Amino acid sequence: MTAGCLVVHFAGSSEVCVSPLLNALCSNLWKAGLLLAACCGFYLRECLTVFLSFPELFEKKNFELRIAGGAVRDLLSGMTPQDVDFATTATPAEMKEMFTSAGVRLINNKGEKHGTITARLHEQNFEITTLRIDIVTDGRHAEVEFTTDWEKDAERRDLTVNSMFLGLDGMLYDFFNGYEDLKNKKIRFVGKANERIQEDYLRILRYFRFYGRIAEKPDQHEPNTLQAIKENAKGLAGISGERIWVELKKILLGNHVDHLVRLMYELDIARYVGLPLDGDLEEFARVTKNIQNLCPKPMTVLTSLFKGKDDITNLDLRLKISKEEKNLGLFLMKHRQELTKAAGLEPLRPYQDFIMDSREANTNSKICELLKYQGEEHLLRELQQWTVPSFPVSGHDLRKLGVSSGKEIGAALQQLREEWKKSGYHMDKEELLSCLKKS
Repeated sequence: MTAGCLVVHFAGSSEVCVSPLLNALCSNLWKAGLLLAACCGFYLRECLTVFLSFPELFEKKNFELRIAGGAVRDLLSGMTPQDVDFATTATPAEMKEMFTSAGVRLINNKGEKHGTITARLHEQNFEITTLRIDIVTDGRHAEVEFTTDWEKDAERRDLTVNSMFLGLDGMLYDFFNGYEDLKNKKIRFVGKANERIQEDYLRILRYFRFYGRIAEKPDQHEPNTLQAIKENAKGLAGISGERIWVELKKILLGNHVDHLVRLMYELDIARYVGLPLDGDLEEFARVTKNIQNLCPKPMTVLTSLFKGKDDITNLDLRLKISKEEKNLGLFLMKHRQELTKAAGLEPLRPYQDFIMDSREANTNSKICELLKYQGEEHLLRELQQWTVPSFPVSGHDLRKLGVSSGKEIGAALQQLREEWKKSGYHMDKEELLSCLKKS
């Protein structure tokens, strides 16, 4: 077991003494004398001030309480966690009694049978989970038994980098060398990969997700890990589409996505997660290169694998994607080749015309995703700065000129819209109406 207190050093100064907890949470955020995450101090004050009364409740009853899992990983990586989960030796019943006696509100009791209590204090939710052991697993769910053994709880977690605990005194508890793996940007399963995967087959995708998040280079996997994944890929067929889609979206927006998706095909994973059997990997490689640093939506990236509408239909049947995601995929597939930039001085013009001619409310957003797909970074920035103009002429203006028939007004407005479009949407009301008078 590795358990220690981390030390902060500032450039150009001697060692600085700080509280152990501040030390453990912030030490990796300092580099060359600069705080890489300015929000760390704010985060600590918010988190610890709000949570300050909780440890006392546990200490009075001789229960241990530590920060667990992903929050520890993020803090040691120099990142501010999105949320902080805690682990404890207290059972759910004991926590409920403590919190109720202290007047702390408890919410969402759905996790109680798995050992999780959610306490709400000062408008923030805190999840505290009893240490547990998986007694029976079926590849999707687990029957658990509570324990007071921290190593046993760490043993049931998926990856070494997610298996660490951080005491509120700043002590790091690391039973499976997770911190060493994190420093070396290495992703490994806790214990035997085959056993961890069979406890929950979704861990195959979690492995890919964290590889894309933490690993420095593609293709630095341990051979036995890939073998275990390949042997258990079929288990993903029993995992709900919604759970798979949550993980797949994160993989698509992470690093090494081209490598990881190719690996999914090589390891026979693709067929079980809704991806087409004959996915267009060449187009996928081209698009993932184009789209770097453009913040695409997951569906924008994934559509490059698809060759026809059936691919999106099958994806939807397997993963239950949203209507918005499905429509985006169909839009990109339809327009990715036919709607392209114009030659000459107005390359953005075809996209602007498409938006102006469309009657859908979210066309602008879809065109932005199309430009990302096509790798048109400059045009994307230009479009994002462009304000959709309003047609300056109304039917009321035409009535003033003596056009009274509804049919004639409609035809005249259409004629003026065409003139306005030809002008690049620059003609004002007077100029447009003068065109009508001439005709």
